[in-house]
Amino acid sequence: MNTEVSEAGSYDVIVVGAGASGVGVAITLKDAGVQNFVVLEREQVGASFAKWPRETRFITPSFPSNSIGMLDLNSIALGVSPGASMEVEHPTGQEYAGHLRAVARYFAIPVRENIDVLKVSHNGHEFAIETTDSLLRSKHLIWAAGEFQYPHQTGFAGSKLCRHTATIDSYEELEGNDFAIIGGFESGIDAAYHLALNDKRVRIFDRGSPWDNPSSDPSISISPFTRERMQEDWFFEQVELIANTPISSVDYKEGRYVITSLDGDLFTSDTQPLWAGGFKGSHHLISDLFEQRYDHFPVVNDQDESTITPGLFLCGPMLRHDDHIFCFIYKYRQRFAVVAKAIASSLGLAAEGLEMYRSWGMFLDDLSCFR
Repeated sequence: MNTEVSEAGSYDVIVVGAGASGVGVAITLKDAGVQNFVVLEREQVGASFAKWPRETRFITPSFPSNSIGMLDLNSIALGVSPGASMEVEHPTGQEYAGHLRAVARYFAIPVRENIDVLKVSHNGHEFAIETTDSLLRSKHLIWAAGEFQYPHQTGFAGSKLCRHTATIDSYEELEGNDFAIIGGFESGIDAAYHLALNDKRVRIFDRGSPWDNPSSDPSISISPFTRERMQEDWFFEQVELIANTPISSVDYKEGRYVITSLDGDLFTSDTQPLWAGGFKGSHHLISDLFEQRYDHFPVVNDQDESTITPGLFLCGPMLRHDDHIFCFIYKYRQRFAVVAKAIASSLGLAAEGLEMYRSWGMFLDDLSCFR
């Protein structure tokens, strides 16, 4: 990676996070004519994807349809198709991490790896970013640190007795024959699928019934990829779906885990329950620089900028506008050009190179359809 640093440690833009959103918005900044910027990454480019369970794959398909003016759903840059370069329709996290590293190299993105951001402050004119090896300053800050490395560890009494699915290296390596999974959305079904594939018995508990939600939006309903996998005969035989059963507590008694529902029903398991409870996200690390919505996500204006900290922008799966959830790559990449345009304008740059983003569905600056 390019690790060149500006002479005085002062930048026009600092991007925190080198995942899909961080690398993608950095490419867009270059297309907007911004030159003095850097991307800070706590580990390596694509680190969160590399930490996925080995068996987990993208639920959004990668398809090289660039020739007809449609961008691969998992692409973060114009003219780039993960499906074409990896020759895989549903890549694993490890495969996609490799793709991101290749893209960052190809576009010569200035990434500084192994740099942990310790503190961010704003004095009304610029940001001071304290890192593990230096103090950096910037006129603008783009928070693109993602969410996978910040899983929810709470949600009910005894939730810490469970193992969050984000901490699993491989489902094949889990010992035991009978598993309880709390949470029946994508990660819960994915865990059940791979455990059942290895001839394990699985019970999934969910407070609702997401597998019955008729919506076509995978942000609130099970994706077609997941629904297809659930149709396997052996999935029906190995997996029990227990709907409308919110869990109130998990206890460990006499060598067994006891799972209690809000209605008082008791379930037991010899193996540690899995908690597919989603992620609290990295935005909690700078929550004082954002107003908070009713659902605890950051409040942003129409340029994805903090309403209380000028110059602070949000990119990635934590982004929300009203009831619209930008939690997939093909959703939040539509806002890269909006952020880059706002920053370029404040720097006095015309950013004419961003107009091409419109024809590729990557410049969504009209949110009226969501209101």
